[in-house]
Amino acid sequence: MRHGVAPPTLPGFDAKDPAESAIVRRLAENWSRRAAVKRSEPELEDLFDITKFDYPDALLPFAQHPVYLALTSEQQIRLRAWAWIAFNKNVMDIERTVVNPGFELLAVDAFDVGFGDSVEVAVNQAMVDEQYHTLMHLNASSLTRRGRGLPLPTKLLPDVQTVRSRARALTECPDAHSRAVVSLAYMTVAEISISSYLDVIIDGEDIQPVNRATVRLHNRDELCHASIADALAVSVFEALDVESRRRFVDGAAGAMAAFAGNDFGAWRAIMEAEDITGGNRMIEDVEHSPGSELLVQDFSGIRKLFDTLGVDKPLR
Repeated sequence: MRHGVAPPTLPGFDAKDPAESAIVRRLAENWSRRAAVKRSEPELEDLFDITKFDYPDALLPFAQHPVYLALTSEQQIRLRAWAWIAFNKNVMDIERTVVNPGFELLAVDAFDVGFGDSVEVAVNQAMVDEQYHTLMHLNASSLTRRGRGLPLPTKLLPDVQTVRSRARALTECPDAHSRAVVSLAYMTVAEISISSYLDVIIDGEDIQPVNRATVRLHNRDELCHASIADALAVSVFEALDVESRRRFVDGAAGAMAAFAGNDFGAWRAIMEAEDITGGNRMIEDVEHSPGSELLVQDFSGIRKLFDTLGVDKPLR
């Protein structure tokens, strides 16, 4: 791209909200000086409030477990910060590894539906949006590390659950077309349901303002992306043969199961990194507690899609 070309459309934001304004300003500045030396950006840093929670206690699967309740305040702060880092990693990995590869298939009309320029433009704009979302969540994690003065290295966390599930499903596919169908199924579930995942961050006054604003900004774009993914999934599904339709439905079922669940693999890695006494036992306890395996429970968008397709709902 030539120098001087305007950046892609930035996320819409509330100019009166300081956190939203700072996040979008950071995105714009990153674009305009992408090859320049990074400067300090106090507008974003000034919003970090050390007294606020990085992640809601109510969403920690072990929030009521005796081991967690017995931890020091500092240990609990570190685990909440880790939870936010893991949340962001989940979002970023899904955007990079699940969503954009699925959109790429649509952009090149891999299923020979006959999509025209308008679809290609819409899909490519959505892919640009996803890159911005990744950058927003990366900035939010970086801010948490600086604000807390903690390393919290993302590399200590395993591949996220949805990415692992997709990779397994793809290895079971006999050919490239089948892999494309499964990839589309995972992308469709992610794009239609990610708003429910983002909504788990409670918009409360006790949560970091940048964290809340990051989720709000991301969520606004995803409401549009869900409509795009829904409409294009219908078009592709109608063009598939019976076997490919079955594979799409099965892929969606696997995606839902992976997307909905708490990622206890990440929590085991965090307990080890923090050397929490009794941490592994705590994770074992909550993992096998009724209902604790579910983080996202609203798949109404996917149910509506499958009603439209006239097939059984892919629920597990």
